[in-house]
Parts: sequence; structure tokens; C-alpha cells
Amino acid sequence: MALRFPDGFVWGSATSAYQIEGSTRADGRRESIWDRFCATPGRIEDGSSGEVACDHYRRWREDVALMKELGFRGYRFSIAWPRVVPTGRGAVNAAGLDFYSRLVDELLAQGIEPLPTLFHWDLPQDLQDGGGWARRATAEAFVEYADVVSRHLGDRVKRWITHNEPWCISFYSHQIGRHAPGLQDWPTALAVAHHVLLSHGWAVPVLRRNSPGAEVGITLNFEPAVPASPSGPDRDAARQSDGSFNRWFLDPVFGRGYPGDVVADHARAGRLPSPTLPFNQKGDLEVIAEPLDFLGVNYYTRRVIRNADVPEERNAPRAVFVAPESEWTAMGWEVSPEEFYHLLCRIHFEYRPAKLYVTENGASYDDEISVDGQVHDERRVRYLREHLMAAHRAIAAGVPLAGYFVWSLLDNFEWDRGYSKRFGIVRVDYETQERTLKDSARYLKKVMESNTVE
Repeated sequence: MALRFPDGFVWGSATSAYQIEGSTRADGRRESIWDRFCATPGRIEDGSSGEVACDHYRRWREDVALMKELGFRGYRFSIAWPRVVPTGRGAVNAAGLDFYSRLVDELLAQGIEPLPTLFHWDLPQDLQDGGGWARRATAEAFVEYADVVSRHLGDRVKRWITHNEPWCISFYSHQIGRHAPGLQDWPTALAVAHHVLLSHGWAVPVLRRNSPGAEVGITLNFEPAVPASPSGPDRDAARQSDGSFNRWFLDPVFGRGYPGDVVADHARAGRLPSPTLPFNQKGDLEVIAEPLDFLGVNYYTRRVIRNADVPEERNAPRAVFVAPESEWTAMGWEVSPEEFYHLLCRIHFEYRPAKLYVTENGASYDDEISVDGQVHDERRVRYLREHLMAAHRAIAAGVPLAGYFVWSLLDNFEWDRGYSKRFGIVRVDYETQERTLKDSARYLKKVMESNTVE
């Protein structure tokens, strides 16, 4: 049975600047924290960097033509802050702005709506040298940068995203340390999370002023937390995981402040000096809760949570969550479209955003070119089909889902994994830069042409 999506549903693809652009020293762009991070031995799995990546900075017309050929109606990309305002504050680089202006014009000429994300992790290194997101001054600098970009592109861009995945910007980068700048400090990570959200709230009215009639949102990443058993310790561990990963960002963005149970968790663990947030100044929470036109949702997998601090014999009953080998991606992430459905419903019924876009969803597999010269990525096709069916089911349940952006258009630089993982529906030969459509690209083309999944 064919499941039809609503008329006007936006089918799009997504990328980010550092992962595809390359040309990291071209036309006035200065160093970002990812350039510095990649140059540090041991940080990137294969020792690579985004210096060349997919060479999109020079091949962008070819990539827009690919989107047009496939039938995408939207393109979510990010703007590189160090390409536009190279030192983070002050002098604007006209060459950088012109690159994005040309890209937007070509997208519109091909009938593809541009959906720029202002920050997808590539902070100018000059700002990091001054303290980075741990300082309120960086939040102020972001608003200045947002003002520059939106004054230049606001006459043509009708949907803006401020930040991509504040959890990754803060905790994955400043507490776990797997992403740039690679710190491992809880108090710093908590301050970073707050200042990123604060900069978002400050930027929303600026974007609306410079881009009249445009929609403005933020993209959060989610990993639903499922207790590994019905035991009390496992349920509490899942509460903590959900609180620090999902609710820590959802709650303040939707006017609820920081979740009190998680604040107490952090205080008990010694991550805060007391059950207060020293970086949270008067009026900040009102700024962060500036009403949104939409929420961007990034989803890949769920988390099954066990309380490792409780001995097994004291934590019965213990359920077993073992997925078949075929249901894990090359990233080691479980394939769980059912949790995708539950997540979309949860966000809608608990927080009531005006509109939702799935701004990232996709899978990495070790696909290669076959003897016939094609890439037969059957597992990715199945992943996409199952998640699109889950999205349709959420719409039928009343979720105001208005679009879906697959991650990613191109195989690319996958952050700390380097070029070892491929998420693209278009294969990139990193030696020749040749693009090859995968079966998943052809599958999505048929979905978009018919506006149905079956």
C-alpha cells in the first residue's frame, strides 16, 4: 500500500560546510577549531581532515545539478563562520559571503529551497583562543555573525536554522572530548550548552528582522533512552540519560527552564558547585525560550541504558535487547525506526512545536562500487524506507511534520571518524572526486516523484 505524504511536504538533502567544502585556506577563510583539531595527532581515526573533503567549494554547481536531477526541493547546508567572519568578530570577508550568495541563487534558479544552518561546529579558532563557547562573548559574536549573514541573504532565504546539535557542541566536544576542541570538563560543557542556547535566542529576532516573513528554528539531536530492564536502577539510568541528552535542550527552548532533576544529578555528581547554574544570568531563560517557527529533529538511533553502578544480581529483572547483526549500521548504531516514530510523537504531544522538520536521518554502511559500476546499498534503502514509513505514521497521529532531509547528499568527512564512514546517497571517490549515484539516491528520487512510500 502506498502511503502518501501531505501536499507541500519538503523533500531535501543535508550537508555541512566543514564536511564537504574543502578549500580551507581559500579566499580569506581562516582556521577553525576543526582545522586545529584535525592537525592534532590521534584525534581523527584515519589521520585525515576536511582540507579537501568533497571539494564542494569548487564543485558546488555540479552538486546542485545532482540535487536537481534527483528531484530534491530543499537543501540544508551550513555556512562556515571562519569563511564569512574569519576571526569570529570584526572584519567581514566578502569572498566568503559571495560564495554562499552564489550558492543560494543557483539553488533558487533550480527550484530548490535553501535552508542554511548558521553554526555546524566550525568555530573560528580565534574565538576558541579567547575561551570559545565557555564565554558569553562568543554568544554575542554569534549574533553579530548571524546579523551579517542574514542581512546579505535574508532577501532570498525563507527558513533559517541557528545551530546544529547543541549537545554535540557542548557535551560531546567539551566533556566527552571526541569532537573539537576536545576538552573533558563537565563545568565547561554545561556553560557551553547554555551559551549556545543563549546565542540562539538572541539571534532569532535578528534573523526575523533581516529576513522578513522567514521561519526560524534550531536543530536538536535526539537519542531516546530505553531502560534495559524494568528494574528501578535501569529506569533511573534511562531518566538521567534522557534528561542530560534530550530534555536539557528541549525544556529550556520550549520555556520550561533546565530540568530540575538533571540539575540535581549534576550537583550530586560534583559537576556544579550547588544546585544552581552559575552561568545562567537573570533573563537568560526568557531569551532562550524565544518562540520558534519550527524545530529541526536529527535522529539516527536509540540508547538502551543499563545502570552499570548496580551489581547485576541486585538489578533484576534484566531484559535482553539484542538486535540482529543486520540491524546495526557501520557506526555501531542500532536501527530503530519504531523509536523514531515514538520520538516524533513525544516531541509533538509534550512540547507542541508549531512545526517539525526531520533535518537529518540516514545511515552509514560499508558500500562499495560493484562490478557493474553501481553502488547497491540495499541496507540503506531499507533503513530509509522504514524510517519514512515511521515518519508517515507520525503524521497520521497528528504530528505537524513538514519535511524530511536525508543525511547526507554526499559521502564526506565524518568528523572524528575521518573518511572511514559513508553516509551519502551519492558516493564520492576521494581521489578523483567523481560522484556516483547509489541505489538509495534512485530510491529517494522515486519517493519524491510520487510523494509516497510503500
